[in-house]
Amino acid sequence: MSRSVWKGPFVEPSLIKKVEKQKNQSDRKPIKTWSRNSTIIPDFIGISFLIYNGKKFIPITISEDMVGHKLGEFSPTRHFSGHTPADKKAAQEKATSTGEKKGPLTNEKK
Repeated sequence: MSRSVWKGPFVEPSLIKKVEKQKNQSDRKPIKTWSRNSTIIPDFIGISFLIYNGKKFIPITISEDMVGHKLGEFSPTRHFSGHTPADKKAAQEKATSTGEKKGPLTNEKK
């Protein structure tokens, strides 16, 4: 269920303060945040954030297309490194044990 319209988007109050403070400064360091559930509002456009994904901080620069989404959507928490070689080896052994191996020069099954 989505958030009520009359409440407005949720943004961490400390995050709003940091963005307002940074807009007045010429030195623009990325804002470090753990608030993955904060909604991106138009005031954030052009600001750089370091969003925590549970292990490290992911650098993100906010663009117009990101408005309305959550900060956590741009900082994935899981990393898929592919299937392990053990899985491929087990599948290969299963195929050879069922007798699906073909002869070297013909297409006949042995």
